[in-house]
This record gives sequence, structure tokens and C-alpha cells, in this order.
Amino acid sequence: MSTSADIGTAMPAFFGFAGSSLALVLANIGAAYGTGKAGVGIGAMGVMNPEAVMKNIIPVVMAGVIGIYGLIVAVLLSSAVTAPIQQNGESINVYGWDLGFKHFAAGLSVGLSGVGAGYAIGLVGDAGVKAVGRQP
Repeated sequence: MSTSADIGTAMPAFFGFAGSSLALVLANIGAAYGTGKAGVGIGAMGVMNPEAVMKNIIPVVMAGVIGIYGLIVAVLLSSAVTAPIQQNGESINVYGWDLGFKHFAAGLSVGLSGVGAGYAIGLVGDAGVKAVGRQP
């Protein structure tokens, strides 16, 4: 529960919503990079082997799923932030500093791992798609 020091401050909710937005934004930055990099590989491979374009669309789909993971975590984190309750005419925060920092850390870790996964999928997808296109 909250303590008397938590009365009236909105900072824990700020950190909770910041974690939610970091999960969404950073995961989608990773997904966009992975989609773009793998798409460039598919475009280069399509010149060499046009029949294999649809078969090699998997890295683009995998990169897009990373953005969906970020969206799911952002919805879960933002729905966990609760409004202050009214008690004896005062507004008391039930959402404390500990939850705010936990949700901030969760959003940051999901977002940064989304950036890393999107980067890896983009690099591997680009090289893999081009290698498959060179095969006879």
C-alpha cells in the first residue's frame, strides 16, 4: 500500500506509463528495422530468383511479430496503472513507487530486447534470403 509520502504525487504513474511507452516504441523500432533490412534482402533476391520471393517472406513476418509483442506488453503495463482513491477528502495513490519502477524496468527490458531481436532478424534474414536466392 501507499505511505504518507505518496499522497498527491503522480510520479509512480509517470514511470509506469513510461515503461509502457518504451516497450511499445522500442519494440516497434526493432520490428521496423528488421522488416526493412529483410525486405531489402528480399528485393535483392527477387532480381536473381523471382519465384522464391513468397517463400522467403518469413523474416519479415518474424520481425513484425516483435512489434506485436511490444504492443501486448504495453497494454498489460498500462492497464496495471491504477487511479488514486479518495479517502477522507484526500487523494491517495495505491499505485506506489515500487510498481512504477517495476513497470518501467519491464517496459525498458522488453523494448530493448525488441530492438536487439529486430536487428538480429534483419541481419540474418537479409543474408539468409540472399543465400537462398543464389541456390539453383
